[in-house]
Amino acid sequence: MPLVKRGRIVEDDYLRLVDDAAIPEDGAVLVSAKRLLASAGDSAQRVGATGVLWPNDRPIAELAPHLDRLAMVALGFPNFKDGRAYSQARILRERYRFRGELRATGQILRDQFLFLYRAGFDAFDVTKPADALVFAEAVSRYSGFYQPGESVSTLARRHMAAAE
Repeated sequence: MPLVKRGRIVEDDYLRLVDDAAIPEDGAVLVSAKRLLASAGDSAQRVGATGVLWPNDRPIAELAPHLDRLAMVALGFPNFKDGRAYSQARILRERYRFRGELRATGQILRDQFLFLYRAGFDAFDVTKPADALVFAEAVSRYSGFYQPGESVSTLARRHMAAAE
């Protein structure tokens, strides 16, 4: 599955671990929410980056105490009609000020890319290789947005410039 990150197609550095697999000391790993919550202290002792695959039916508040030890949060889209991960992404970025990688995974479509990007996602597991290029190109297509979102809107930038 191609990974689009910051407008480029890249190799995924994270090793996805099943719940009963041993966690290596170094190297980036992606663990389930269940495993993270059951062994929260283990991730603090690791040298490598730790990420979590957080389901969209769990409250983000459960994840909040662990955010300082996480390099990446992958939010799941079980189907393209289920948008709960959009809200989770905004909560992570705005309320909890999570600045690590925020990855969209699951059933995400081309039409959703800009909305995902605006919600705070900066990496995308793309199921169709043909869509990966479209996702990568879309990041550079727009230089600003008027609607408020994760980044400063074009309108807010204009107001700040006028006030200077």
